[in-house]
Formats: sequence, structure tokens, C-alpha cells
Amino acid sequence: MAEERKIVDEEWKKHVQKEKEKEKEEEQGPSLPEPSFALFVSSLATQTLIALGEIENPITRKKEKNLLQARFTIDTLKVLEEKTRGNLTPDEKRYLEGLLYDLRMSYIASSK
Repeated sequence: MAEERKIVDEEWKKHVQKEKEKEKEEEQGPSLPEPSFALFVSSLATQTLIALGEIENPITRKKEKNLLQARFTIDTLKVLEEKTRGNLTPDEKRYLEGLLYDLRMSYIASSK
């Protein structure tokens, strides 16, 4: 009987612990993705696309052009490319180069 009670107590403790962890996760909100170079660069690219008026500004919920801001963010990505040269994986390098090319072409199209 004592052994059965011990098993039940251990299961109960596990159950309560899982519920506490679940409550903590719900309080913290959705989990964030793992930080990475690609995620960081993508966030800068998203800011550029907002500034180019290609996607809606999440705050104003409007498409607004700010070519000065777009150019600044593209230039920032170029600085990042220069400062990380030789330290990126081949995939990261290709991703950054492709992103810069696409953003520059979008900037040219938006500035006409």
C-alpha cells in the first residue's frame, strides 16, 4: 500500500510540474525562434521592404514610402556584408548577396 501511494505521489508531482511549466509558457507568450544570422538579416530586409512601401507598416497598417530610410538600411546591410566577409558560411554569404541584390533592384524600381 505504501509503495502504491509513493507511485501515485510521484505521478502527481510530475503532473503538477508539467502544469506549472505549461502555465509559465502561456504567460510568456509564443516562443521566439532561435537567433541566427539569416533571421537578423531578414529583419533588416523586412524593414527595407516596409520603407520601400512594398509591404504594410505593421504599426500604421499602411504602405508608406521612405526612400531615405530604405537606402540607409540597404547601406547598413552592405556594411554588414563587408564586416563579416570571410566569416560567413557559403549559404549565409549567398543569402546576404542575393538579398542585397533584390533590395537594390526594388529600391531602383521604387525610386522611379
